[in-house]
Amino acid sequence: MNKKIIVEDLGVSEYKKTWEYQKSLMKKVIAQKADKKTNPELESENYLLFVEHPHVYTLGKSGDEQNLLLNYIQLQAAHAEFFQTDRGGDITYHGPGQIVGYPILDLENFGIGLRKYIFLMEEVVIKAIAEYGLVGARDEKATGVWLDAGTANARKICAIGVKSSHFVTMHGFALNVNTDLTYFQHINPCGFTDRGVTSIEKELGAKQDFEAAKKVVLAKMVEVFEGINQF
Repeated sequence: MNKKIIVEDLGVSEYKKTWEYQKSLMKKVIAQKADKKTNPELESENYLLFVEHPHVYTLGKSGDEQNLLLNYIQLQAAHAEFFQTDRGGDITYHGPGQIVGYPILDLENFGIGLRKYIFLMEEVVIKAIAEYGLVGARDEKATGVWLDAGTANARKICAIGVKSSHFVTMHGFALNVNTDLTYFQHINPCGFTDRGVTSIEKELGAKQDFEAAKKVVLAKMVEVFEGINQF
């Protein structure tokens, strides 16, 4: 089983362009798996894309479009785009100052199923924000990573939404580092109307080194998933 993960840092990239790239990699890995059935010596690849998106709202396939509280004109005024996607989950926001990670992994290479995969992605983020003195936790009612989970002060610091086909994943996680949280005021994040969102910057009261934060996340990805390549 090939546990090596090829990491690509895409820098700042538009959502649609990145989505198309994800789909191409997913298609490639699925094809590799098909070839592997006739030639067991072949290996399917694993990828991790890091990216920072311009302002965009994305809605999961089971989400409610009413959780976007802006009309088309207001979206334009906010310099934001909107896309309905094929991932799980409801609506979320991506934008500058947010680390977005898109793992395109063959889960069979890691001997895990989708539920365990989501658990491990949450673990990566929990371990990453612990480096900043923040205690992240899971919420049994929602995916992602929360601070003060299960309390009236619960606030989400990382959203997670994935798609899987033939045990190959796409989409992933979005960790708020220096994110402009006012953009979340235009949605019901992940469909919730009674919970807040936060960022590392907000919690610590100071803007963070974005590239350093990305390296922390990558280090925890290595620790949790075992096997990595370099940028």
